[in-house]
Amino acid sequence: MSTQFDHASINKKANVYFDGKCISYNITFPDQTRKTVGVIMPGTLNFGTDVPEVMEIVDGKCRVRIGSDGEWKNCSGGQQFKVPAKSSFEIEVQETVHYVCHFNNQ
Repeated sequence: MSTQFDHASINKKANVYFDGKCISYNITFPDQTRKTVGVIMPGTLNFGTDVPEVMEIVDGKCRVRIGSDGEWKNCSGGQQFKVPAKSSFEIEVQETVHYVCHFNNQ
């Protein structure tokens, strides 16, 4: 995966969730595809999804469980996991995670 995004519009106001444990920025590309780039601090958080997502872990270490009945899987820098639309995932961060969220699997 690329280490940078070219030709993109970035919203300067951060999305801050879970009392600052997750901070991200919205990125929009000329073709209107959208991604977020951010960090998740150590802890356990639960996220819901409206559309399919691919979470690309750029750096850090975590465990992830897709849906409420899924098995925990380890994930670290250079790996990714997919989450279906209208679902959820729980993430347990051991080392601060830097990530890119690709919406609609783009």
